[in-house]
Amino acid sequence: MSQNAEIPILKLLPSMHGRIREGHPWVFAESLKKHDPLPAGSLVRLMTDYDYDCGIGFYNAHSSIAIRLLHTHEDVNVEFFVNRLRSALAIRERVFPTMNSYRLCFGESDELPGLIIDRYGDYCAMQCLSAGMDARIDMIISALKEILPSLKGVIAKHDSPLRLKEGLQQGEYIVYGEIPDNINIQEHDIQLEISLVHGQKTGYFLDQRLNRKWVEQLSSGLDVLDCFTNQGGFALHAAKGGAKSVLGIDSAKQAIEASKRNAELNKYSHVDFEQADVFDFLKSSVQAGKTWDMIILDPPAFTKSKATLARAKRGYAEINRQALKLIRPGGFLVSASCSQHLSAQMLIEIVQTESKRVNRTLRLIHSGGQSPCHPILPIMPETSYLKCLTFEVQ
Repeated sequence: MSQNAEIPILKLLPSMHGRIREGHPWVFAESLKKHDPLPAGSLVRLMTDYDYDCGIGFYNAHSSIAIRLLHTHEDVNVEFFVNRLRSALAIRERVFPTMNSYRLCFGESDELPGLIIDRYGDYCAMQCLSAGMDARIDMIISALKEILPSLKGVIAKHDSPLRLKEGLQQGEYIVYGEIPDNINIQEHDIQLEISLVHGQKTGYFLDQRLNRKWVEQLSSGLDVLDCFTNQGGFALHAAKGGAKSVLGIDSAKQAIEASKRNAELNKYSHVDFEQADVFDFLKSSVQAGKTWDMIILDPPAFTKSKATLARAKRGYAEINRQALKLIRPGGFLVSASCSQHLSAQMLIEIVQTESKRVNRTLRLIHSGGQSPCHPILPIMPETSYLKCLTFEVQ
């Protein structure tokens, strides 16, 4: 008998099927009829109140997202993960045929809800953000080994606070093979040395890949300031694009050290990095009368929920206002946000409001988003989060 014939059936309350039948993979606890207790990570079959089969998914009573649908009626085994991950790999290889570093799996957008996998050549960093995926790590590793025959190591970067909402423990550990202290990758002919063991999140922010290329195209002859530089991604692309000078700022000592190594690796002598709090650095630069031709703002998410959106808006307003004071006439402001709850229109309105406060006139000349290796599921706005706007400052 198949596994699916034996799994429990949970039913939706009346009138709760619309969004689910349209393809949204999240089923919230309040949408379900009462049912017997089930272990976290259990497979369940979801039915509407009129007995339409919505397929199977992972259940977790500890989470407000009670079921994460897999949009399948098949058994969830190694073959299931092989098929899903092979499909995800195929689109990455088509979009980035000469690269071997990208987000291989972007959770719900790749029909593997709660699973994030970043590939860096022969190594992978993964995050299991749901109990169902966490319970099937061995299956996932077996599938990765099949679709990536040269795979040498996988590290679980399970430090996300989202795991706490699933009733899961946090931690980082190697789940397969070995992970060296540093891994060399390439992005648009720029050499990068990254650390999966010590780096933030899954090692490198791959979602800004195309926006960094855009900055490279725009930087010729400019003095560039890269705020929240992390490992120097934007700064190095500006240098490659022919910037006259580049300065990267980050509050983390480890990020500055990594950025300096990457600059040396590419033999960029006109790139400097400085450890400082970006808010303080911008204010002191205004007081000192410093100016740049391009300023890049790529801060971490200032909000993870709607409850803190107002405070986040104040943070975005502050850094954009100070940056606008420092940009020479005819220069450029590149302003990004990875806060899912802050829309592109909200960011535009914030920058526009602050430009009026400091008597600057703006033209929006480019609007970028997340890399194609972070695909957006149209039915699921939650999968669209990155905005990267470029303004010409008059």
